[in-house]
Amino acid sequence: MDTIRSLRCFVRAVELGSLSAVAREEATTQPTVSKLMAALERELGVRLLERSTTSLQVTPQGMRFYQRALGVLAEYQEAVAEARGQTETPAGLIRLNAPNAFGHFRLNALLAPFLAAYPQVDIELILDDRMVDLVKDGVDIAVRHGRELPPDAVARLVGASPRLLVAAPSYLQQHGKPKQPQDLGRFDFIRFAWLPDGDVLTLHNGERTEIVHTHSRYRINNALAKRDSLVAGGGIGLFPLWLVQDLLDSGALVHVLPKWRGQPQALHLLSPSRRYQPLRARLLLDYLAAKIAELPGYNAS
Repeated sequence: MDTIRSLRCFVRAVELGSLSAVAREEATTQPTVSKLMAALERELGVRLLERSTTSLQVTPQGMRFYQRALGVLAEYQEAVAEARGQTETPAGLIRLNAPNAFGHFRLNALLAPFLAAYPQVDIELILDDRMVDLVKDGVDIAVRHGRELPPDAVARLVGASPRLLVAAPSYLQQHGKPKQPQDLGRFDFIRFAWLPDGDVLTLHNGERTEIVHTHSRYRINNALAKRDSLVAGGGIGLFPLWLVQDLLDSGALVHVLPKWRGQPQALHLLSPSRRYQPLRARLLLDYLAAKIAELPGYNAS
């Protein structure tokens, strides 16, 4: 029996909840994976998985074995990488997940030079605003904004972008300018549709903090669409600088209440909590960390 292959298939069966899904990953058939699992159970003398026509459940013994199998696979992969040493060539698929707006506006342009530098590496970029399960979804690296991160992932902080109040000059010419934070309640405020605080805005000016109740008649669940609505004169919005630096430079948007800011928007690179990462993933993590730090609007005071 190919023990390493059997362990790998078992681990992925637990994570994916389906032998068919494992077979697709392994480019083989579901009966082949079933035979591997049966052989592994016979060798161990315990039932690891309860199978039915509609579901796959892990037994208590299987769950304990899964935790140990993760460590065994990590040690094996580390041993392989160490044995290969400097002869290891980055190759294979990297599954990269990122929010829609950041992926379209910034990340997409960063990936072509990396692919050119490593011709044996493939990248699958999945743009999705939800917080994915890195293990279950088979994601090697996820790009995420904010500070609420999954506890079972390794997070690497690579940048922070100030959040500023901005509006189009045409809107301010027509409606006037707020002179203090509490004035914002009298203006059209455009925000994300899914914000947990709703219309409540927290602004900072040094050590001073203001809680402001805005009025958002127009709420959008896409950052690029929100950006376009502000340029069109739809109202005032609180934006991370990475998303509007070019518009501020061109004059399409201007600062509103420039002394007041929201909490900076952190950007993290997430990877699964397993200790070993393939060389290709480690290289992309380092590359993205360096390139994102250089993007306009990051790590600015």
